[in-house]
Amino acid sequence: MRESAATPSIRLTNLAKSFGSVRAVDGVTLDLSDGEFFSMLGPSGSGKTTVLRMIAGFEQPTSGRIELAGVDVTDQPPFARDVNTVFQDYALFPHMNVLENVEYGLRVKKVPKAERRRRAGEALESVRLGSHGDRRPGQLSGGQRQRVALARALVNRPKVLLLDEPLGALDLKLRREMQIELKQIQRDVGITFVFVTHDQEEALTLSDRIAVFNDGRIQQVADPRALYESPQSPFVAGFVGTSNLLTGAAALAVIGRDGTFSIRPEKIHVSSVPEGATTVEGTVREVVYLGSSNHYVVDLDAPPGEDGSRPSLTVQRQNLHHDDELGSRGERIRLAWLPEHVIELPDTDPQADPQADTAPAPPTEESA
Repeated sequence: MRESAATPSIRLTNLAKSFGSVRAVDGVTLDLSDGEFFSMLGPSGSGKTTVLRMIAGFEQPTSGRIELAGVDVTDQPPFARDVNTVFQDYALFPHMNVLENVEYGLRVKKVPKAERRRRAGEALESVRLGSHGDRRPGQLSGGQRQRVALARALVNRPKVLLLDEPLGALDLKLRREMQIELKQIQRDVGITFVFVTHDQEEALTLSDRIAVFNDGRIQQVADPRALYESPQSPFVAGFVGTSNLLTGAAALAVIGRDGTFSIRPEKIHVSSVPEGATTVEGTVREVVYLGSSNHYVVDLDAPPGEDGSRPSLTVQRQNLHHDDELGSRGERIRLAWLPEHVIELPDTDPQADPQADTAPAPPTEESA
C-alpha cells in the first residue's frame, strides 16, 4: 500500500470518553484524508455520535487527542475549529427566508452584507437551490430543507463537514434520493465529510471508507466493498448487510470443519449446483416477499445447536420472473455455494486494533 505524506484532515489518537462509569468511546485512533467521504456506522450507543461531537468540540474527551489538518484542537472550543455540523432536525430559523438562514453565520462573524449575500448565493447554487432564496423553510420539502442546512454549513467554507444522521427524518424514497444528492455535493465542494449513521445501506452508498463501531470501539475500517465482502468479525458480518453465521456443530456439518463462518444470502444457489460447490438439503420454513427479491429461511438437515434449534440459512433471490421457482413453505430444496464465498471469521469479536484499516484512504493530490 502506498504511503501518503499528506497531513490527515482529521487525526484521532487514543480518543476516549466516559460518562460516569459508562465508557462511551474506548481508545479510538483514526486518520481521515482530505476530501474523503467517511462514515461512522454502528448501532445506537456504539460511540459513533460521541466521536463526532468530540471532533466538533461539543464534548470534551476524557483522554486522547484530536488534530485538524495537523493542529491539535483537543482543548479548543467549537467556534475555534474549522468544522461545521449538520444535524438531523435541520435547525433552520422559521422566521427567516432561505437566503437569510444561509448567511446567518456570516452575519454573526460580521462579514460585510454584499460579501455574505454573494457567498450565501453561491452556497445555495452548490446545493441546487439558487432560485429558492426568498422562500421560508415552511414552504420547502424535507429534502430541500436538508439542502438548505447543508448550504448554511458550507457557506463558512469549513475544512470538515460533520453530519449527524442528517437523513434520518426523511422517508425512504426521499432519503435514497438525498443520498445521491449528498454524494454529488461532496464531490463538487471537495471537502472532508464525516457522516454518522446506523443505516448500513446508507453508509455503503455514500462512503469512500467506513468505520464500524461497537461498544465504543472500531471493529473494522474499510471501503464499502471490502467491508461487505471481507468482514473481519462476526459483529461486522452480521451488522453490515444480512449474513448467515454458522458455528459449532452446524459448521462441522455444513462447512465440514470447526470454526465460525459467514455466507451472504445472495451467494447461495438454489436448484442449480455450480461445479465444485458445497451442497446441503433443507426445508423452506418461511418466505418473505420484498418486491424486487424474496428472502427464504431454510432449515438445514444438520444437527441442532446447543439451544436445540436446527441451523438455518437465509437465501435471497431476485424476482426475475412472475412465479419464483423456489416454491413455498414446507418445500424440500437443495442449496449450494462456492467455497470462495465462505468467509472464515474469528470465533469472537476481537478487541479491534484501531489502526487495522483493510483499505487505503483515497490518494490525495500530494500522494497521487
